[in-house]
Amino acid sequence: MFVGLFVKNKQQIKYFAIAGTIIAFIANWYDGQLAGGSSTILHGMIEVSRLSVLFNAVAIGSTFLYFVLCGSSFEKVGDDVADYFALVFFILAGITLTASFSNLLMLFLAIEIISIPQYILAGADKKNLKSNEASLKYFLMGSFTTGILLMGIALIYGATGSFNIYEMGLGTGDLSPLALCGIILLGFALAFKVSAVPFHFWTPDVYDGSPTVFTAFMATVVKAAGFIAFLRLFQVSFTGGGLEHHWQLIIALITAATLLIGNFTAVFQQSVKRMLAYSSIAQAGFMLFTIVSSNETATQGIILYSIAYSVATIGIFAILLKMKDYTFDGYNGLARRQPLLALVNTIFLLSLAGIPLTAGFFAKYFVLTAAVQQGQLLWLVILAVLCAAISAYYYFRVIIAMYFKTGDAETLPITAGFRSVLVIGAAVIILLGVFPNLVLQFL
Repeated sequence: MFVGLFVKNKQQIKYFAIAGTIIAFIANWYDGQLAGGSSTILHGMIEVSRLSVLFNAVAIGSTFLYFVLCGSSFEKVGDDVADYFALVFFILAGITLTASFSNLLMLFLAIEIISIPQYILAGADKKNLKSNEASLKYFLMGSFTTGILLMGIALIYGATGSFNIYEMGLGTGDLSPLALCGIILLGFALAFKVSAVPFHFWTPDVYDGSPTVFTAFMATVVKAAGFIAFLRLFQVSFTGGGLEHHWQLIIALITAATLLIGNFTAVFQQSVKRMLAYSSIAQAGFMLFTIVSSNETATQGIILYSIAYSVATIGIFAILLKMKDYTFDGYNGLARRQPLLALVNTIFLLSLAGIPLTAGFFAKYFVLTAAVQQGQLLWLVILAVLCAAISAYYYFRVIIAMYFKTGDAETLPITAGFRSVLVIGAAVIILLGVFPNLVLQFL
């Protein structure tokens, strides 16, 4: 934020932001070495554990990739480049809390620290009416959901007398109506944050209306943070002692609706950006499996999914930012004009579709395995596999346009550095698609 006062060259601000993510990554790694197992700080309100350190490493690493690939596009949105970077860092501060809260007040703070800068970024392109509309929609819907979240927290506190997620003792006796209402309200509020159906209506408009460069961040790292908060709360507080039977069916039905509506609506989109918005809803359906299962495999699955989904989607958006036409026809003949760009884009799309030898395959494998281990969700797993087949259709539309259709896909100038970072991203996707334990061993 202060760099913007002293540095006149807007392009140089990006390098300060990249340096900031590197420092944060090292500090997070040092935290992990210090904590060893797990330790609490701030009167037990925050817990530093292997899961939180690993997820923070994923979030900071994905933000680093985002800055390197998309940072130079911040300048096209407006003049306040330093402020945009600062807002992304504020969001990142909230994201680090989602993986480590052990108190419902910290959860509330984390979600608000993530949300408020996003309302500003969504409306950053002030001259564009769609951007203004996106910001207003997001703000009104987000404020309303915050009320639901707070009401849920208040009811849980009324039923248990505690904000601490470890001390609620909900699984020990009969569940009071007060506590059940609290659990359902918290579930609905978090479902909104991760754009699960039927709380998804804001997503396509906000993602489509926001400047593309910020959509790339909202649809990836922020979404993963929502899921880690969702999983942490439900796994620790609302599972065990038969407690999950009270809410499991509701979340399972939300998961089924999210998979169906996300995939079927993505099929009919004409703009790649809007297709990616609906695809992010469909991917949320797969991530919701971790909540329904709430077991150890689910925890591994959410970490792997966060990496596979974030790296691939940031890569696809980075390439989209270089395209002059955002429709499917805009990609016609890209393989002839930019063969390397088309190749890495194909790898990212195959990962999102869950094709073997990509990280996306193992991510889907782990979340579905978690549901199979749970024992009562086989119908949902079968539905998910069918929906994964449908998703291949709209991802392959882009690949077919790049390789098999004639046209002159026009791109903005592309640097050697940009190409090499994309190749590294694609290499990470393939490496984790062959050796997922490279990451999972840290859990």
